[in-house]
Amino acid sequence: MIWDLKKYGDKTALIEGEQQISYLKLYEETEQLVEKLTPRSLAFILCTNTSECITGYLSFLNHSVVPLMLDGGLQAHMIASIAEEYRPEYIWLPGEREVELTGYSRIASLRSYSLLKADAVTQTELFPELALLISTSGSTGSPKLIRQSYGNLISNTEAIIDYLSIDDKERAISSLPLNYVYGLSVLNTHLYAGASLVLTKENCYSRRFWDIFEQNAATSFAGIPFMYEMMDKLSFTKKTVPGLKTMIQAGGKLSPVLHEKFARYAAQAGIRFVVMYGASEATARMGYLPPEKALEKKGSMGIAIPGGRFEITDDDGKVLDDPQEKGELIYYGDNVSLGYAEGREDLKLGDENHGRLQTGDVAYRDSDGYYYIVGRKKRFIKITGKRTNLSEVEILIKERFSIVDLACGGADDSLDIYTTEGALKEAIADFVHEQLKINRHQFHVHVIAEIPKNPSGKVQYEALKNCAEISWIF
Repeated sequence: MIWDLKKYGDKTALIEGEQQISYLKLYEETEQLVEKLTPRSLAFILCTNTSECITGYLSFLNHSVVPLMLDGGLQAHMIASIAEEYRPEYIWLPGEREVELTGYSRIASLRSYSLLKADAVTQTELFPELALLISTSGSTGSPKLIRQSYGNLISNTEAIIDYLSIDDKERAISSLPLNYVYGLSVLNTHLYAGASLVLTKENCYSRRFWDIFEQNAATSFAGIPFMYEMMDKLSFTKKTVPGLKTMIQAGGKLSPVLHEKFARYAAQAGIRFVVMYGASEATARMGYLPPEKALEKKGSMGIAIPGGRFEITDDDGKVLDDPQEKGELIYYGDNVSLGYAEGREDLKLGDENHGRLQTGDVAYRDSDGYYYIVGRKKRFIKITGKRTNLSEVEILIKERFSIVDLACGGADDSLDIYTTEGALKEAIADFVHEQLKINRHQFHVHVIAEIPKNPSGKVQYEALKNCAEISWIF
C-alpha cells in the first residue's frame, strides 16, 4: 500500500467544483472499487482531471492492480490497438465512452466513471514489483511503455516532498494531465503528504483557471516551458496572485531569458520558483534548482534530488570529471524505472536498468556542481560539418521575435524551422542566415497551421514532418 488514506481522516484531499472530498471519503470509495478487482491484474485508465479518475488510480495501486495511464482523449481504435498488445483485465474510463469498446462489460461505476472487465480474461504473470505503466508517446497510442516499480514511486515521491518541503498545508492545482508523469507526480506527492489538490479542466491561460486557484486557496502551480511562454505573452509577471507560494517548472528547458524573468518575479513576490529536471524513465524527477539559486544559476537545472546522483560521460562511456566538459548526463537513483515494455509478455520482466539511466541529454557541470542541459543527443545536426543544437536554435529565434509557436527539426545539412507566424517567414530566414552563418539552401522556414503538441503542451517533433505547409500572402 502506497497511500495510507485513513491516516489523514477528515482532512480535504480533493476539491472539485463545490465538492470537497476528504481522505476518509477517498479511502471508502477506493475500498468499494477493489471488491471487484483481482490482484496482480492490468487495468487501463483513461485519465481526466477528475476525482473519479483519481479514485480508480489509488484503488488499483493500493491493491496490487497495475494501472496504465492513458490520455483520456485517446481515440477508440488506438485504445483497442494497445489493448490487443497488453490484454488488460480492466478498463477504468468515463462512462460515455463505454460504447466505443468491444469485448468488455461494465461491472461497477462511480459517478461519471465505469469499470469494465474483459469478457475473455487470459491473465498472465506480472513482475511482483511492477506498480505502474506510463506511455512513452503521450497521445499517439504507441504500445511502448515505461515500467515503474513500487520502490520507484515511493523513492521519487519522498524525494520531491523533501526538496519542495511539501506538507499537509500545501494545496496544488491540476494544471497538467494525470497520464503525464509530471502531472501525476504532483498528485502523488500531495496525497502522500496529506496535502490537497484542486481539480480543474481549465488551462492556465484562462482567467477562470486563476479564479479557481484563488477561490480555493491554492498555493502552488506546476507548468512546462510552453505554459510559461504563454503566461509571459499574457503579462503574468505583472499580476499578483494571492496565495501563490510556489511555482515549479519541468518538462523541458526554459529559455534563460524567461528563467530569469520568472525568477525575478518570484523573488519580488515572495514566491519560490523551482526549476526541475526529470523523465518518465526516472519516475518523475532527477534534478532541481534550489529556489535561492534561481537567479544566480539561471539556465541551470540544478543538482540531483535527494538520494540521486549525476555523472557526465563521453561517447566511449568515460566519466568526465572536469567542470565545463560536455557529455551525456547519466543519472543514478532508486527512482530509475525497471525498463520498457512493448507487449504483455514484457510485464514479466524484472529490473533491467539497475538504478542507472542514460538520459540522452548533453550537459555540463559548473565549478559549483550545478548542471546545465545544452540539448538532446538526438537533437543535434551537422551543417557543413558544424554541430548545431536544434533546441538552442529554437530559443535564439523565439527570443528574437517573441514567438511561442516555433520548432526546429531536420537532418545533417538540412535545418527545418516550423512556425505559425507567416508574416515573419522572411525575417526569420534573414536572422538565421546571419546568426548561424549558413547558406539559405541549407535551411527552410515552413509556415504551418499549428505546431503539433501532446495534451501536456510538449512539441511532437516526429509529427512536424507530416504538417502541411500553408501559403502566406504578404
